[in-house]
Amino acid sequence: MLNRILVSFSRATILIISLAGGVAQATLPVAVDGSELPSLAPMVDKTVPAVVNIATRSHISAQNHPMMNDPLFQYFFRGMQPQPQRREARSLGSGVVIDAKEGYIVTNHHVVDGAEEITITLHNGEQYDAKVVGSDPEADVAVIKVDAKDLTALPFADSEKLRVGDFVVAIGNPFGLGQTVTSGIVSALGRTGLGIEGYENFIQTDASINPGNSGGALVNLRGELIGMNTAIIAAGGNGNVGIGFAIPINMVRQIVDQLIEFGEVHRGMLGVVMQNLTPDLAKAFGLDMHQGVVISQVIEKSAAEKAGLKAGDVVVSLNGVAIKNASSMRNIVGLLRVGDSMDIKVIRDNKKLSLKAKLQEADSQTVAGNNLNERLAGATIEQSQKDGDVFLEVTAVERGSPAWNARLREGDIILSVNRKSVKSIDELRKVLKNSDKQMLLNVQRGKTALFILIQ
Repeated sequence: MLNRILVSFSRATILIISLAGGVAQATLPVAVDGSELPSLAPMVDKTVPAVVNIATRSHISAQNHPMMNDPLFQYFFRGMQPQPQRREARSLGSGVVIDAKEGYIVTNHHVVDGAEEITITLHNGEQYDAKVVGSDPEADVAVIKVDAKDLTALPFADSEKLRVGDFVVAIGNPFGLGQTVTSGIVSALGRTGLGIEGYENFIQTDASINPGNSGGALVNLRGELIGMNTAIIAAGGNGNVGIGFAIPINMVRQIVDQLIEFGEVHRGMLGVVMQNLTPDLAKAFGLDMHQGVVISQVIEKSAAEKAGLKAGDVVVSLNGVAIKNASSMRNIVGLLRVGDSMDIKVIRDNKKLSLKAKLQEADSQTVAGNNLNERLAGATIEQSQKDGDVFLEVTAVERGSPAWNARLREGDIILSVNRKSVKSIDELRKVLKNSDKQMLLNVQRGKTALFILIQ
């Protein structure tokens, strides 16, 4: 999408951007005076045909005025309420051909999210209709497919071998201008905690990236794909200031394999609640360490419990990879499949232990609101786990229902009822049994929290 604001850092704004292109060695053309001029043109000539422009079209419903949902208004003006209006929405982005034979193209989830029609334009101007094979909103990766011949695919590099200072080239469709090439260096690696996506491990680059480039290619000087351009920091929300982010291609490939096979990502669940090892916690545990993850809770019957993990354990590595913080641990676990094994090294009581866990499928339980309490009729509530954190989410609310009139909305996370914390369907049932007169719900809605009183 062209200008989707996600996180604000004082005066800077992180945008998800719709960025819309054989290995080649750069040659040195000869100047008039006989000297050689360095040029990326030979590499770019062989790379840009693999990058495509993506245009999507969809219809969205324009919401009625909030007053229309007021019960008093509905009582006096029933039968006169206007129908929601639908309007057309269009967006531009980029994609990279990763399998020329099968016609697979990788892009960002937000580029094709909700699209009813997807049209890709090749470097030579040919256009094709595309369909979504699979999409993962948590990592913002999607795979689309076209029925086209003579496509060009990019070879993959090993993004684990990238170093800060490596030269890179970004190719995409900024502002819908058409295919554009910019160059720069790798400015930083392993950027996390930006709040852009559920799983973050970004390559930071100063290669110019702008709205319209999302899903485009970040390549090295051999023309190998090292990342997929995804986001930028833009001062005041306008333009590029030399800080762009790309998803490493190694991470993209793990997700793409599952999207092609299943149409979605089947993430394994370890079953822990974790927090960063702060200097104060390290001191309290008697550890001379500056990084790691403290297990604060182990979920009952989870893979973590079966592996022998305990609250207070400090995780230092997973599958041989050093764990710096909770974000890095979440990324590693989140990219593994159900049934995958994981070698875990922890420190417990100043002793090093090696444990082995087999990731399980995430548990979920859904219940209709009317089966809990008639005042919640019309709502669907699901008990879910995410990285070991168990929570209750309102996954659907019927308009005009008691739950809707009580101001519950889809996506609300129920934190407590009558000031008693609830994290499971069973806990919710127990609290609601003693809620004949009223229900005071504390819910999290997006990044805010509010109390909802239901009489």
